[in-house]
Amino acid sequence: MHNVQSGLGSYVESWSPGAVAEDDVLSPAPVAALSALLDQSKPVAVAGDALPPLWHWLYFLQWPAQQDLGDDGHPRHGHFLPPVPDRQRMFAGGRCKIVEPLRVGEPAQRVSSVSTVATKQGSTGELLFVTVRSEYLQHGTTRVVEEQDIVYRSGRSAGQHPADLDIAARPHSEDTWQLPLQPDPALLFRFSALTANAHRIHYDAPYAEGVEGYPGLVVHGPLLVLTMLELVRRNAPTRPVRSVSYRLRRPAFAGERLLAAGAPTGRNAALSIATHREQRHATAEVTFA
Repeated sequence: MHNVQSGLGSYVESWSPGAVAEDDVLSPAPVAALSALLDQSKPVAVAGDALPPLWHWLYFLQWPAQQDLGDDGHPRHGHFLPPVPDRQRMFAGGRCKIVEPLRVGEPAQRVSSVSTVATKQGSTGELLFVTVRSEYLQHGTTRVVEEQDIVYRSGRSAGQHPADLDIAARPHSEDTWQLPLQPDPALLFRFSALTANAHRIHYDAPYAEGVEGYPGLVVHGPLLVLTMLELVRRNAPTRPVRSVSYRLRRPAFAGERLLAAGAPTGRNAALSIATHREQRHATAEVTFA
């Protein structure tokens, strides 16, 4: 469905990429690697186990040729990348429904398509919202359905970021579940490698600061989401997750003290990522079976 009239919309009026089906095996190795990154003493899942919610982000990775990367490290071309000039991409959020958990060690298929394209006027100019819907199947049965909202703008904009980072200040929360995190450049580099993310804002500090205008390396949005979900995995390990909805609101930076916090309320749990300067860098809501 398209809702585009002018401006950025003019570039995508005739853009209608078809669905793409891809195959992968959900090898235990990426699960073990992310478990180590999260300081777990052993893999959180092995062959035959249920894959934790959204850990499918470790699979179906895209590795374009080096010559096909732009100056920012993002691919210049891609099936679901809209033809917007001087394109800047931001991960805004998404929703995921878990019919049945994916199983580690087994083949899987992903079928993806663009579900919506819409232009909106933001505080920093016109934005193009693209939602990609993906179904994950095993043994011919749909196990997981996910929608990801990606926002694009043409050219750079001056974001409102702190001039300096206070790496000593601690966030505070009254929530029952809490998980502190202070990501450093090594952690961000390892997560970039695990998710095939070559965007330079996550590992190239001179670029992030001098070109993009950030006060430091930017923490990956997906890492913030997975950290929030660690609250559920660690505090309610026997409660199956049926759906996750998440939103990325403001960037957090390497060196800052982050706090993932949340609390269960009946069949749901509300989660967030805070720093001392912002209580809701990212938010999520989980629904249990």
